[in-house]
Amino acid sequence: MRVGVGLPTTFPDVSGTLIIDWARSAEAHGLASLGVLDRAVHDGYEPLVALASAAAVTSNIELVTMIVIGPLRNTAVLARQSASVHALSRGRLSLGLSIGARKDDYDAAGIDYASRGRRLTEQLASMRDLWDARPLPVPPQRSPLPQLLVGGGSDASFARVARYCDGYIHGGGPPRAFTRAADKARAAWADAGRPGRPHLWGQGYFALGDQATIDAGTAYLRDYYAFTGPYVERIVAELLTTPQSITQFVRGYAEAGCDHLVLFPTVAHLDQVERLATVLAG
Repeated sequence: MRVGVGLPTTFPDVSGTLIIDWARSAEAHGLASLGVLDRAVHDGYEPLVALASAAAVTSNIELVTMIVIGPLRNTAVLARQSASVHALSRGRLSLGLSIGARKDDYDAAGIDYASRGRRLTEQLASMRDLWDARPLPVPPQRSPLPQLLVGGGSDASFARVARYCDGYIHGGGPPRAFTRAADKARAAWADAGRPGRPHLWGQGYFALGDQATIDAGTAYLRDYYAFTGPYVERIVAELLTTPQSITQFVRGYAEAGCDHLVLFPTVAHLDQVERLATVLAG
């Protein structure tokens, strides 16, 4: 299993310089990928723009959206944007899409919230055709198209994985939650008669440092997931705050068959990259 780190794109007052320095540091420390999240109504950077910036200052580290809220975007424009990031990065993008969970994002974009599932299915059905219509100037040893992933926990989400995608992105939680979702993704894949198996991605949140750092990470999660109501405390409880908890989390995901795990920061301090890399190397 490969392990990457999230970019701090969903924090208020994060400078573009920090995004660039974070990307460079992640690659220098040997992390496998840079992941981004997506919100329309929240402080932070647009995910594909952020990955394009990261691509410009890195050479090999993978880039992944975990996820982009597909139905908020015009499908043809999304296809062209993602193809452009893939080409500019020389074939390093994996595009993860899902419907998102916050109605205010849809209200801000003027998109009917009730139509989000149908719109995502239509996007996935069209994406490869749109990519094929715009051949990408990538080296021949690279895949000519981004890896297409989808997230979500519903039966419809797993059906989308099997019908349209290369893999599945799990939304977070302990390894046992990933195991249940991965089993459903594999079962849907087999039921659809597809050869092989879906590529499986997982994610978690971490804050490494003193108590003030951990408190800041907890406050971030409570703000970012406030829309979930009381459930936010379960999310906070899963924050990884010690080397031991990260090691156990990574081991659990690896044993559950995860192919690629991305750990997202809850504190936008550059030292988090080195701290995480040190734990993973130990």
